[in-house]
Amino acid sequence: MSLHVEIVGRLDPTLPAPPLPLAGGEVRAGFPSPADDYLEGELNLNELLIHHPSATFLVYAKGHSMERHGIYDGDLLIVDRSLEPGIGDVVVMAVDGELTCKQLQLIGKRHYLVSGSEQFPPIPLAGCDCHCWGVVTDNIHSLRRRR
Repeated sequence: MSLHVEIVGRLDPTLPAPPLPLAGGEVRAGFPSPADDYLEGELNLNELLIHHPSATFLVYAKGHSMERHGIYDGDLLIVDRSLEPGIGDVVVMAVDGELTCKQLQLIGKRHYLVSGSEQFPPIPLAGCDCHCWGVVTDNIHSLRRRR
């Protein structure tokens, strides 16, 4: 199965994002410490993750073909339409009318969309009807099982 996307919607740049507490330092796996002793300030996730609010939208990833790139079924992807896609970028692309999420690669002298799985051959962009919807800038991946 290829990785497809489900459009969630555009961001509303007029809505303020609530600042969240930011703990200073790094979190090491294995050694617990009281987090309140390390509060450094507040962090606004919109300011951190959304650089072009009017050109940014959210999509849900569907499928398993991009797991090698850290994108799993059900992940929420942040997509920026204002960015020019470059080689190595993960993009949301309409290919022959179907939205997909793949990595843009150059193989030889031709552009391809490449999944994160050997089960799916690269998709050549030459000769197909394709349009880049945007560059995936960030991935929100839940570690807790959805109930």
